[in-house]
Amino acid sequence: MTVPQITLNDGNSIPQLGYGTFKVPPADTQRAVSEALELGYRHIDTAAIYGNEEGVGQAIADSGISRDELFITTKLWNDRHDADEPRKALQESLAKLGLDQVDLYLVHWPTPANDNYLNAWQQLIKLREAGLTRSIGVSNFLVPHLEKIVTATGVTPVVDQIELHPAHQQQDVTAWAADHDVRIESWGPLGQGKYDLFGTEPVAAAAQAHGKTPAQVVIRWHLQHGFILFPKSVHRERLAQNLDVFDFELTDAEVAAIDTLDPGDGSGRVSAHPDEVN
Repeated sequence: MTVPQITLNDGNSIPQLGYGTFKVPPADTQRAVSEALELGYRHIDTAAIYGNEEGVGQAIADSGISRDELFITTKLWNDRHDADEPRKALQESLAKLGLDQVDLYLVHWPTPANDNYLNAWQQLIKLREAGLTRSIGVSNFLVPHLEKIVTATGVTPVVDQIELHPAHQQQDVTAWAADHDVRIESWGPLGQGKYDLFGTEPVAAAAQAHGKTPAQVVIRWHLQHGFILFPKSVHRERLAQNLDVFDFELTDAEVAAIDTLDPGDGSGRVSAHPDEVN
């Protein structure tokens, strides 16, 4: 089993499928990440606000895996956008992770009402230049936010990590990203269990046709669209299933059928709207 690598617009590469630690309790994080690494995951996504960077760091240290085989992402929280707070925040995250450098650092939310995400982005550019992170990107940025930072700095994020699943595909953001060589990372790729995604006819039919679980079908849908994703689980069996998606392909018709699950009016969103998180 080899996870495909995607080349980012700065020349670095990222494993297309990884392990996400959102809502993994700190007490469970070291075990869960250790199991993910044992199973073959090499891309771990965390964030300062998750409160579990120490557990991620402990699992990395215990794994014995060479640092250059791992891809570690963390994120800048919303109250650290001003002045040189991003540098302090990243240094705190690195200390918790036990690392000298992360592979990817993201602005977690644009918090537009605070109007300071441009400064945060300018500081991330400096952090990359200082070698504290190899790549820089954003999360939950909509097209106006993306256009503002790129116009002001001339530096394009390598990724935009957004809520993306079959009922909420954010086609305006993904189209902009495709035009600007920005890779999309899907968070909540399985809809966070907030609607019956697995019971929908296109997903259920594809699962039956391929002898796979509905979750494996949806993961495969993301992969075939070229999205980067990191489903979260704290159960070893599910971790293994989520990785066992490289021995089949959905047909074009199956992908197109799953595409139709987005109502197209934004009503499929299951989490907060980026303009309302400040």
